[in-house]
Amino acid sequence: MRAIICTAIALALVASRPAVAEEIILKIATVAPDKTAWSEMLKRWQKGVEDKSAGRIKVRVFLGGQLGSEAEAVLRCKRGQIAAVASSMGSIASQIPEVNVVELPYLFKNSAEADHIIDTVLAQPMQQAFERAGFVVGFWNENGYRHFGTRDKFVKSPEDLKGKKMRSQESTVHLDMWRAFGAAPVAIAQTEVLPALQNGTVDGFDQALLYMVAANWHSSIKYLTLSGHMYQPAVIAFNKPWFDQLAPDLQKILLDEGKAVQEFGRKKVRAMGPQVLQLVKDAGVQVRELTAADKATFDAPAKVVRDKFRKAAKPTAVAMLNAIEAELKKIRGK
Repeated sequence: MRAIICTAIALALVASRPAVAEEIILKIATVAPDKTAWSEMLKRWQKGVEDKSAGRIKVRVFLGGQLGSEAEAVLRCKRGQIAAVASSMGSIASQIPEVNVVELPYLFKNSAEADHIIDTVLAQPMQQAFERAGFVVGFWNENGYRHFGTRDKFVKSPEDLKGKKMRSQESTVHLDMWRAFGAAPVAIAQTEVLPALQNGTVDGFDQALLYMVAANWHSSIKYLTLSGHMYQPAVIAFNKPWFDQLAPDLQKILLDEGKAVQEFGRKKVRAMGPQVLQLVKDAGVQVRELTAADKATFDAPAKVVRDKFRKAAKPTAVAMLNAIEAELKKIRGK
């Protein structure tokens, strides 16, 4: 009888103890290398999430394509194999075609316009598009403006791209842009671009300065044309079923800490621009910025890309483009 009583007391004591919160492991994948503005931003976010959640969420950041190419990481996130992905628009467009709208060539004149459109005009419709595809928008960052890197000459007009084999992201808008500019696009994942440049599979590429140098692509070109032909934001997104099963306070921590580092990430990428450009020059690459007259030669083919997008895109994407153009017209008229 005494043994039974002792056992009952022990069970009662165990039952009365507060439940220990289960530790949640959040795996996030990116192709961004370590020691870059991207890795610094993600590590700040990691620390903020772990501190604010009192260790209930442990963030594991996988840099440099450790979990596959960007497109592969996006797919793994959609399937729930990883909780989150940090991706450029060109790669996440494989699952959410509407995001192509922000990468139409020569859509934005500057970063201030891009920030305003993404943070206000597109905030709600983008979140809805992501959720329909099984994702949740966490926060935004950027790769920046993309420029032409080539092995044989500067790109002063579409004529200079005629027949060139140019590496392209695996995205409809990117492929359409190259074709409209006269090039022959070759869709290659980020992790395979450097050997493709080295063995002559492609004649060049377009990329933002920061990633170009971080991935060492600039080592295989002789000419860099500062064209700024496409602004490329990037997004940190969560698998929606994974996010939805979290306690509301943890969901809020993930989003709030994202907002806390979003501005830091953008400013860090932009502030590094001159330094990164100097690294390109120091590597022996010749650099030339397009003049206003040069840029004007791209107006007609850029319009072809936009018109094609408007005809082929989903109504939700067309509505986004209409809203973007209306807002840009308004703010440029002030």
